[in-house]
Amino acid sequence: MDHAEQVAQIKTLMARLDSGTTVDAGGFRLNPVRVYTDPDLAARERAEFFDAHPQIIGLSDDLPEPGSFLTMNDLGTPILATRDRDGHFRAFVNSCRHRGVVLEERPRGSARRFACPFHSWTYDIGGALVAIPKPEHFGDIDQDCHGLVELPAEERHGLLAVHPQPGGTVDIDGMLGDELAAELASWGLDRLAYLGADIYGAACNWKLAMDTYGETYHFTTLHENTLAMYYYGNVQCYDTYGRHHRMLLVLKAIDDMRDLPEDQWNIGKVTLPVYWLFPNVQLMPFALGCFLVRAYPDPADPGRHTSHIAFYCWSDEMPESMRGEALKMMKERLGNVIRDEDYRVSASQQVTANSGAVEHVVFGRNEPALHHFHNTYRAVLGMDPLPLLETVS
Repeated sequence: MDHAEQVAQIKTLMARLDSGTTVDAGGFRLNPVRVYTDPDLAARERAEFFDAHPQIIGLSDDLPEPGSFLTMNDLGTPILATRDRDGHFRAFVNSCRHRGVVLEERPRGSARRFACPFHSWTYDIGGALVAIPKPEHFGDIDQDCHGLVELPAEERHGLLAVHPQPGGTVDIDGMLGDELAAELASWGLDRLAYLGADIYGAACNWKLAMDTYGETYHFTTLHENTLAMYYYGNVQCYDTYGRHHRMLLVLKAIDDMRDLPEDQWNIGKVTLPVYWLFPNVQLMPFALGCFLVRAYPDPADPGRHTSHIAFYCWSDEMPESMRGEALKMMKERLGNVIRDEDYRVSASQQVTANSGAVEHVVFGRNEPALHHFHNTYRAVLGMDPLPLLETVS
């Protein structure tokens, strides 16, 4: 975010704090609760948003050096992502070409080669088949034609994106749009160092998980003893970028910035920018580092999902001796709050939705991200938008 934009956004937030106002969606929307429970809709979402759409799977330092790898099993396709000998980001179907066994089961690490646990067919970090035991017994096979099946992959602006289908395409700038791509590039996400991650299985629909990041109206109640100690609730700036958006959550430290000249104003020190990247990513860069949240639906139960929450620091600003303490702090400040507070009430919402006793929930005027989330999902699926209402009764 360039400095002029930072100053403009900070001034807007200060004005809203002074006047007791916040962003206004212009009305209400009623969201039917069946969108959190309908198995047919869940199947359509999985096919359209996950199986047939490029996925952000991490940031550049998730693969910090040649020989690094990571795996993921949250999509229909098992994925093995690597950084090859030349430092290029690659992605493959994590499956041996002999009998289809999953090749690498570790979540991340470093390796020169991958050996199948079934018959020890072996592949290098670039996916090439380099060894077959007893080839004179197996028979004559062209190893050059039996490397790992490669998936479309692109690394840009510090983001790692993969399409889970071999015939798909990945274009990060096209997916983000020019304005948002330029803004994310300005953060220098490729300077982030990976610290660690948590994985939470939660008894709520993946969209309910996304909804928790869509407003700060709940901060003073649900997060009274956690986030509300550092953030002002129910005050934000909000902007959309096609299918994506940016929210700015306000740290109480903004009060100290009023005494500084504008050339010293820094958005990362007084807000938590929250970028929603369609369909399932929340990206939150800030002064110390970044949070990356990815939510994946349970393929068997619309009422469950899995969230991956990764933590990063700015590699050029934090020595390695401090990173363990930084990870602990980040987990306490956000990771544990998401698990123990946000996802706890999301599971409660899911219980009500599952009962079928309530027809819809209400998105208020101060919850524009929820309006945008759900009408974006609906548009991609060819559903009618939720109408904007002046009043609800």
